[in-house]
Amino acid sequence: MNTTITPCLWFNDQAEEAVAFYLSIFENAKITDTTYYTDAGTEEHGHKADTVMTIAFELNGQTFTALNGGPHFTFNEAISFQIPCDTQEEIDYYWNRLAEGGPAEAQQCGWVKDKYGVSWQVFPKRLVELTLDPDRDKARRVIKAMLAMKKIVLADIEKAAEG
Repeated sequence: MNTTITPCLWFNDQAEEAVAFYLSIFENAKITDTTYYTDAGTEEHGHKADTVMTIAFELNGQTFTALNGGPHFTFNEAISFQIPCDTQEEIDYYWNRLAEGGPAEAQQCGWVKDKYGVSWQVFPKRLVELTLDPDRDKARRVIKAMLAMKKIVLADIEKAAEG
């Protein structure tokens, strides 16, 4: 079997707004499909006919679905999306863009929660390499440095690796 897995992001009624926000951030991004509520099941879902139900979209080749599901559920940090970056410029770009426009929240170790409550991990690929280094002292120093950061600063990670 070659089945793909698509995360479904449950929004109250901001799916269109959130998808537009994410498409503005990721260069390789597109909407692939949109479905609409009908008058069937209005008693259960509570949405008017012809309003957006789901939006299928892609960010850098990863498929997602955004659902206007209502106020029943909210996002939390138990699920996050990772953005491994090559440079500090990439880290700064994604971190700053995801934090735009509202009560976004900087979190420890490269995590940022966007204005919709979705958590993202923005980190340098080099961080993973350094934490996997067979020199356990180097890995320990790198992890200690990372734990003291919110947005990851690659130069400070490299400095910690050097000792």
